[in-house]
Amino acid sequence: MVPETTGMPKLHMAIFAILFVFLVALPFFVYPIFAMKVMCFALFAAALNLLLGFGGLLSFGHAAYFGGASYVAAHAAKVWGLTPELAVLCGTAAAAFLGLVIGSLAVRRQGIYFAMVTLAFAQMVYFLALQLPFTGGEDGIQSVPRNPLFGVFSMETNIPLYFFVLAVTFGGILFIYRIVHSPFGQVLKAIRENEPRAISLGYDVNRYKLMVFVLSATFAGLAGATKSQVFQLASLTDVHWSMSGEVVLMTLLGGMGTIFGPLAGAAIVVTMQNYLATFGAWVTVIQGVIFVLGVLLFREGLIGVLARWFKRPL
Repeated sequence: MVPETTGMPKLHMAIFAILFVFLVALPFFVYPIFAMKVMCFALFAAALNLLLGFGGLLSFGHAAYFGGASYVAAHAAKVWGLTPELAVLCGTAAAAFLGLVIGSLAVRRQGIYFAMVTLAFAQMVYFLALQLPFTGGEDGIQSVPRNPLFGVFSMETNIPLYFFVLAVTFGGILFIYRIVHSPFGQVLKAIRENEPRAISLGYDVNRYKLMVFVLSATFAGLAGATKSQVFQLASLTDVHWSMSGEVVLMTLLGGMGTIFGPLAGAAIVVTMQNYLATFGAWVTVIQGVIFVLGVLLFREGLIGVLARWFKRPL
């Protein structure tokens, strides 16, 4: 039987409260665009962690949903003139549909074969982004307008946009938290730990895998669609295979299978990219060294190690 789930532990409530207060104050101390980028990638990493850390499925193609939603949201805002919330919803819905199509085929395979299937489909999405007329080819979709939120609130300045991104990101992460701590999430963990036993208990394993795949793709799309509104741009970088690898590194560095690990990993990686940019091409070498040291010294990720030290799930 799947154990009953209880309410949010006080420790997690306290962490979420502190994190929310910190994020509310953050744009007044750092560049808001940088802070919004951190939040978008934190949601992206949390989406992948839902699939990898709790579902036990390694995807090398999550850039397809992140970037695909970015293109759809940018097109919806620029060409269709939709407001930010509707543009983001369009991008998220497109990612969910793409996740359903790809996931229906990918979940039939396991292990490295599953990962390769997701990578192959992601490369197909990259090719489409390069060739389709509305995507702008190598130029992408540029100068995406920041239309008024709900058609009323101006989003021309960064601060109102920041709080819109904060609401989307924080809401998405809380939704993922609820999924993980629901009976559905407990079944996912059971499948991850011992799939044959889950099958013997009567669970339709492939159906659960498909559901978590679609949910993960949806949240990845939500992150990508929101990012397109922040940077007013959708580019090939968002759908490139390196983006899929980058979000895997964020998840591993912060702590796979933890709630707050992907958030910490995303913050570390984006901060390094921002403040090490002056080193030019050497930034990738520095990042590589840091990643190697992180994996060697913190095999469970930064938050995973802290959780083991304090003997509390984080």
